[in-house]
Amino acid sequence: MKLTIACIGRAGRTKHDAAQALIEGYRERLPWPVTIREVEDKKAGGSVAERKQREAELLLAACPKGALLVALDEHGKNLPSRDFAAQLGRWRDGGEAEIAFLIGGADGLDGALLDRVRLKIAFGAMTWPHLLARVLLLEQLYRAWSLLNNHPYHRD
Repeated sequence: MKLTIACIGRAGRTKHDAAQALIEGYRERLPWPVTIREVEDKKAGGSVAERKQREAELLLAACPKGALLVALDEHGKNLPSRDFAAQLGRWRDGGEAEIAFLIGGADGLDGALLDRVRLKIAFGAMTWPHLLARVLLLEQLYRAWSLLNNHPYHRD
């Protein structure tokens, strides 16, 4: 199973070495291949709705064709780690070859895009900076892999 994290950001301009180190650390530990595609809306202006629509187009273009879409959204489900792992396992065992996780910009994700995703997840009621959301997602992906493979990383 291949994973893509498509996220809005400032492509190639990450200055947060500590967050980037955590991101790369989890990517290296995770046996599933993970591609991070950071896209930037370079068009200035417009309403919030217009920005979200442009960002949605960029995010979809960053996803592999046919990928199952999962959105990180403040109104998504708060899944326990075991439930998240079980869902990934069902998708893997059901033949899903590509899963793309979408992280929107400061205004969130476009409603039409959210209507297209298979699952919306949240990391609690708090708002997280985008780089930390990536770290949290990668950690949970690694934890899910460890649960599915009886690896000792996740212990009860």
